[in-house]
Amino acid sequence: MMMGELWSHAGSIMGSLVFIYAMFKQFFPYQLQDYFEKYFKKLVSLAYPYVEISFDEFTGERMKRSEAYSAIKTYLSGKSSASAKRLKADVGKDSQSVVLSMDYNEEVIDEFQGVKVWWSAMRTLPKTQRISWYPADDEVKYYKLTVHKRHRELITESYVSHVLKEGKAIATKNRQRKLYSNNPSGNWYGYKGSKWSNVVFEHPSTFDTLAMDAKMKEEIKNDLIKFSKGKDYYARIGKAWKRGYLLYGPPGTGKSSMIAAMANLLDYDVYDLELTAVKDNTELRRLLIDTSNKSIVVIEDIDCSLDLTGQREKKKKEEDNDDELDPVAKKAKEEEKKDSKVTLSGLLNCIDGLWSSCGGERIIIFTTNYVEKLDPALIRRGRMDKHIEMSYCCFDAFKVLAKNYLEIDSHPLFGEIDRLLGETKMTPADVAENLMPKSDYDNEKTCLERFIEALKVAKEEAIKKEEEEAGAKAEKEEKEKEQSAKDVKELKENGVAAEEVKENGVAAKEVKENGVAAEEVKENGVAAKEVKENGVAAKEVKENGVIH
Repeated sequence: MMMGELWSHAGSIMGSLVFIYAMFKQFFPYQLQDYFEKYFKKLVSLAYPYVEISFDEFTGERMKRSEAYSAIKTYLSGKSSASAKRLKADVGKDSQSVVLSMDYNEEVIDEFQGVKVWWSAMRTLPKTQRISWYPADDEVKYYKLTVHKRHRELITESYVSHVLKEGKAIATKNRQRKLYSNNPSGNWYGYKGSKWSNVVFEHPSTFDTLAMDAKMKEEIKNDLIKFSKGKDYYARIGKAWKRGYLLYGPPGTGKSSMIAAMANLLDYDVYDLELTAVKDNTELRRLLIDTSNKSIVVIEDIDCSLDLTGQREKKKKEEDNDDELDPVAKKAKEEEKKDSKVTLSGLLNCIDGLWSSCGGERIIIFTTNYVEKLDPALIRRGRMDKHIEMSYCCFDAFKVLAKNYLEIDSHPLFGEIDRLLGETKMTPADVAENLMPKSDYDNEKTCLERFIEALKVAKEEAIKKEEEEAGAKAEKEEKEKEQSAKDVKELKENGVAAEEVKENGVAAKEVKENGVAAEEVKENGVAAKEVKENGVAAKEVKENGVIH
């Protein structure tokens, strides 16, 4: 009976406490709740012998994901699968195995030098209650480390460093190269919102399969390897640990394959940055800050991505033209400009200014088919450190393709192919297409003969094109001569001798180029006859420096 009464009183007390707590959370202002919780925790800490350390998911006003959080998550994944009761699953590196991690509010135990510690995965939901399509919009995720306060020094000085080091080592071992693409800013926030979307990067291109000059390939490989080992060197010379590459050349010369070969050589992630999806310079900075170390940031066809060519020269002229537009046209132009406001100076600041130092071991690559269209400030040394011309297929590149597609190192037809490649321009993409077997009946000889025939056709087309261009040029020159003779004749008919014009250093052709024709002179009321009627002889006019 006494035990029953005791439990009854205990239940009543617990119910009262729950009711009071619910009323407190519901009706007390948040400011008073914070003060109450702060002093309550101080009171509890007097009797609570443990220290708690939190590791938040984001740092720097949510601009960048914490490396410590990622390392801890990786470190705890193995221990979670062995001891945690509630787990989250993800696909592993080989896309077949499963990687397990502990769920929220789950706890795992770790031990270090005989000291027991407790890890918990936590998240804090927003205090404001609302109906939203994105319930995880304002949630805060973090890991909480709990340890007895007498082991504080050991944990803070040794254990945390051990966890971060081990986590990074495991991440490197299990690392899966990824290809990222930037999302529109409207998709950055909300449920599972992210600045970048990614897929597994499985491009098979390597420098061994790359069709280009062997010496140039070796030079690029050495440059990349030297850069990847240059952390201390870049710190010593006072430069951000980054390097820029400009790949330029006609379409089909292997620029994208070169980027994939670089990523495979260095084991770097690839970030394909689509500038047309970036609204302004601020968004561009946020995107680049959110890229990881050991990565390649690529802007392909930069001459087509945005109007970054000669913006500084055009800006004033555009502003003057905008002032002349009517309100309707001006409004339409403003709507057009809303697509992207990324400027040349904003891009330069991200790749070479203060913001370029946010992160290390990063390669920036621009590709273009027309290097002459780019602003010199964008591709100068120090920004694009190495310029690589991806040109037409040479014989060395052909031999690589023959090895890749036909598995042959030599053939009697190689001599003729060498001669034809020296006389004909053909991109590696076209060469590869001609070498690729089209059926099970195609052999090495069939493919090489087809390629030789394609080279001959390309040579004939090139000769025909040159002849057409030469004919068009000659026709244009002939028309210019006829027009020049016609202009001289018109000038003579209007009383202006070509010799007199030449004596003053002005040829008839130059007169026309400057927009001064005899008819225009006459329209302005100045004809040789009219001058004479006014008592002014042409000779006198000439002596005064006036030519009609």
